[in-house]
Amino acid sequence: MRTRDPQTLVDAAVAGDRAALARLISLVERGGDDARVVGRLTYPRGGQAYTVGITGAPGAGKSTLTNRLITSVRGDGVEVGVLAIDPSSPFTGGAILGDRVRMQDHATDHGVFIRSMATRGHLGGLSLATPEAIRVLDAAGLPYVLVETVGVGQVEVEIAGAADTTVVVVNPGWGDAVQANKAGLLEVADLFVINKADRPGVQEAERDLNNMLDMNMHMGEWRPPVVRTVAAKGEGVDDMWAAIASHREYLESSGELGVRRERRLTDELREIVLHRLEQRARKATGSQAYEALKAELVARRVDPYTAAERLLDAAG
Repeated sequence: MRTRDPQTLVDAAVAGDRAALARLISLVERGGDDARVVGRLTYPRGGQAYTVGITGAPGAGKSTLTNRLITSVRGDGVEVGVLAIDPSSPFTGGAILGDRVRMQDHATDHGVFIRSMATRGHLGGLSLATPEAIRVLDAAGLPYVLVETVGVGQVEVEIAGAADTTVVVVNPGWGDAVQANKAGLLEVADLFVINKADRPGVQEAERDLNNMLDMNMHMGEWRPPVVRTVAAKGEGVDDMWAAIASHREYLESSGELGVRRERRLTDELREIVLHRLEQRARKATGSQAYEALKAELVARRVDPYTAAERLLDAAG
């Protein structure tokens, strides 16, 4: 399917066309009018998929763990979508790490849809594109969506933290690698996974995590469990999947799932408004009126605040 018509693509994706699904996400990544149309078409169909964010320091084994987790999800007989948030290529702006390179085991499984998204860093890019891509997968009827991030920077933690369940992956000796991000990780983590648990230091890592949780004054009724895995061997991944299921049961029974999703939508609305205002501001500062006001500003015939107000009024 080569069409770019959003309505045609949405209808095809809902009917199970994976190529149409991929093209919809491409439209979302590019942004603009087509992305907004996709959002309007998919939003009424969404709200059913359960999202799991997976974050952690580079080298923690997140991709291998995600690959194994897909197997556990598929073992329950349900379909799953995966968004792998990758570092951007400095040449093409696209994702460097290919999804099929890391998750070849599932490349031919029609019940698995895997897509890499690039952290291009352009205005409104990833923070707006990711929830919209999740919504596309949701509208296509995928009951689970896994979002794997490349690191533990602010953007990645925010993206993973926007999931229903957020998994933070660490390794034995993890402390030095993510010291600066402890507060953010504690804030978003619903489950800690110590991957590569066959290495020395796993007991110390588990102890450190539990000590951090003991000192967390803002923790609610749910205490994030700590699960050990050796993803390369598939060990402990079923325990991880069971912990995710347990957290989902807690969220649904307590009503917290609805609260979280409402908060996410509110945050997304705020991001969209800020993005649109920034677009208007950029347009205003590239106009002839801007150049004229700049000349008046330099000549001190108008102050910066008055000049800014005039530009914003003119931009609507």
